[in-house]
Amino acid sequence: MQQGIRTVKNDLQSHTNIFVFIFVLFIMGMVFGAVIVNSMNFVQKQDLFFYLKQFFMQNIEMDGTPKTVLWKDSMLYHVKYLLLLFLLGISIIGMPIITVLLFIKGLVIGFSVGFLVNQMGWYGLLISSVSIAPQNLIIIPAYLIAGSLALIFSLTLCKQLFIRRVHQPLLKAFTRYSAWFGILLVVLLFSSIIEVFFSNTILEYVLRWLYN
Repeated sequence: MQQGIRTVKNDLQSHTNIFVFIFVLFIMGMVFGAVIVNSMNFVQKQDLFFYLKQFFMQNIEMDGTPKTVLWKDSMLYHVKYLLLLFLLGISIIGMPIITVLLFIKGLVIGFSVGFLVNQMGWYGLLISSVSIAPQNLIIIPAYLIAGSLALIFSLTLCKQLFIRRVHQPLLKAFTRYSAWFGILLVVLLFSSIIEVFFSNTILEYVLRWLYN
């Protein structure tokens, strides 16, 4: 146990620059998403807000989609996204794609929160707080760690292939890499429970309070 903790601490210290890079990249994506909202013209904002409001009203009238369906969809999404990062990490050429995916992840969150606040003010902030924030407190760190691990493993493969003096036990590294992704998958599946059975339920109550 102590050896495992020591190994994790050493990995964090030796690859701090990658973790910082991924975090900054994600923040840049969020900022860029907010900038996109401000760059939209009035007509574009009104059209998008119309469809968003229709979605809210439909969600109220239909009393929401069954929770089991939402849970399966959420879990499937996380499995696919995490599997994609995992495969990109062992492909070497996937390094730029990993950075793009994480940037887009930040962009989507930044745009979503920025648009809701821009169009609905404090009510938009309330909707963002109950529908986006709870699960993303778990999802964002999990994806940032997954992206960092994928980049680290890709760099390890590159050193092994192109720098002859570097000889690292790839099987051991791959086992640890796979184990970390397994842990992150469990964490993300737990976030699906929060997203569907907590955030979505609270969102339904908030929408009924706003539109009824």
